[in-house]
Amino acid sequence: MSTRSKGNRGEDLACSLLEEEGYDICARNYRCKFGEIDIIAYKQNTYVFAEVKYRESSDSGYAEEAVSFAKQRKICAAADHFRMRMQITEQSGFRFDVITINHGEVTHYENAFSYVGRF
Repeated sequence: MSTRSKGNRGEDLACSLLEEEGYDICARNYRCKFGEIDIIAYKQNTYVFAEVKYRESSDSGYAEEAVSFAKQRKICAAADHFRMRMQITEQSGFRFDVITINHGEVTHYENAFSYVGRF
């Protein structure tokens, strides 16, 4: 199975989990010049920008360890782009979650990291 296929499978599992938790999926693989967001979901006036990490084995570490500070900055910049493009007002909340799949076990970490500004 290719890396992209594994990534899609992981994102499918993450979307299923979010939908079970009552979220609406707004976008998958949102890309702009600043970066990419795996999943954008919405629930109770809050937008969730979620990074999905998938690991079949712990040979390269656990999925939770794979969201670096540089990656967080890119996700935040892409989230800013999405919010401006969609004209999302300040009344709507937002947060950054990480969804991991380790050995088939899906875990949702809400508020996994704080907003990281560009400067």
